[in-house]
Amino acid sequence: MHTERDRGAGAARGGDGKSKDGENPGWTQGLRQLYDSVVDEPLPDSFKDLLAKLDDKS
Repeated sequence: MHTERDRGAGAARGGDGKSKDGENPGWTQGLRQLYDSVVDEPLPDSFKDLLAKLDDKS
């Protein structure tokens, strides 16, 4: 787990966004959690209706 000190910009960061010890920066875990939460959301009914209409035309 990263501390607030690890997440801040500083000399320990390289130009590739990784910390000095080669680990991913702390913000990557938050980005992954956000992505996973969006992927797990159900499709809205309006989107399901649109897909059904497109299937009917095939």
